[in-house]
Amino acid sequence: MLVNTRVVRIEWGDCDPAGIVYYPRYFAFFDACTSALIERALGMTKHDYLKAHDFAGHPLVKARSRFIIPTRFGDDVTIETTVMAIRRASFDLSHRLNKNGALAVEGFETRVWVQGDPTRGTMKSAPIPQEVIERLSKK
Repeated sequence: MLVNTRVVRIEWGDCDPAGIVYYPRYFAFFDACTSALIERALGMTKHDYLKAHDFAGHPLVKARSRFIIPTRFGDDVTIETTVMAIRRASFDLSHRLNKNGALAVEGFETRVWVQGDPTRGTMKSAPIPQEVIERLSKK
């Protein structure tokens, strides 16, 4: 499956009073990495792929992480994001955040491809287009 790599510098606002990354910030990093992976696969920005495929997004429905090594203000970390499985309307991703070549955090997500009705404020799962599946499945 496709892998996308992104380098992130840990900023002051990412850290708690102890000077380490406040754990919800990892989920924000992973969310941006998910979009970056899909942008790379489809060759367009998130704004453009939402319109091109007429869908409302890929919300997170399940997440978990494992924290191994703390990261701190000023650290440059590398996040590798990989699609692990693709189903009819959902897909699983893994995120491996490395600090100085060592695994610091692992994140796992399940996301659902959804179409929405903005007038009613609702959304429901929709089949992932075959073109998207093919592009996410490439190495």
